Amino acid sequence: MPLRLRATVAAALTVLTLAGCSPSPEERREPETSARLAATLDSPIDITLRWKDDEPGVAGRTVEFATEKAGPYTVLEFMPPGRTTYRHPDLMPETPFYYRLRPYFGPASSAVEVSLPAGEPSEKELTDNQEWMTPRTVKSPKVRTAPLTARGAGGADVNAAAAPTDFEPTVKHATGIHFTWTDRAADEDGYLLEVRQAGSEGYRPVALLDADINSFGLITLPEEKRASYRVRAFVYGEQSNVVHLTTGPDPGPRRRP
Repeated sequence: MPLRLRATVAAALTVLTLAGCSPSPEERREPETSARLAATLDSPIDITLRWKDDEPGVAGRTVEFATEKAGPYTVLEFMPPGRTTYRHPDLMPETPFYYRLRPYFGPASSAVEVSLPAGEPSEKELTDNQEWMTPRTVKSPKVRTAPLTARGAGGADVNAAAAPTDFEPTVKHATGIHFTWTDRAADEDGYLLEVRQAGSEGYRPVALLDADINSFGLITLPEEKRASYRVRAFVYGEQSNVVHLTTGPDPGPRRRP
């Protein structure tokens, strides 16, 4: 099952362990990270994270938290390059919180533009066969694959030859798009489907998929009637340091604007 990235609320997202065709640590070293994470308790129940954006080639980062150092860790948000802060508000009082960053690296496919029909899908479209939505690996002719990063180098040099190709959208109904692509990565941890809606500046992930997936269906949001999409093969880099803060006592009801 994919991890949907629409929400940034911690309870809505859990870290997905991606297995399958990823090489063992002996075969592939994680790209090294220079990120140094710091945390500040802004109030008894509000925490702000800060870090430097000085990693070459990074495609983005996950901000993750746990209430025990050993985990399990939960993804708070997939952050684009250039973001160097994250605020985690309204936390449980008198509770330990542990945070870490995980950079990810990898090339994206060429982007495709999709315009959806106006309105909503019909009842028939919603009740017909929905197998197109299921993430799966569709058999196709064998192609040459390539490692995503320089194997054994410990660096973040991304190999463009590992980028997904033949990225194709098929409009299924007024809110549904089926995507397919050719997997050309030899060692990916997974795939990220990314969207840039009309009028926005950058892409953001909307679905996290397992390694080797090459078919997936997306149900769009109202603001995504016209949008650009791409899919990224990625590997996780070395995680940052873990920072720890314990929240204070409950400050009582907050005054809302």
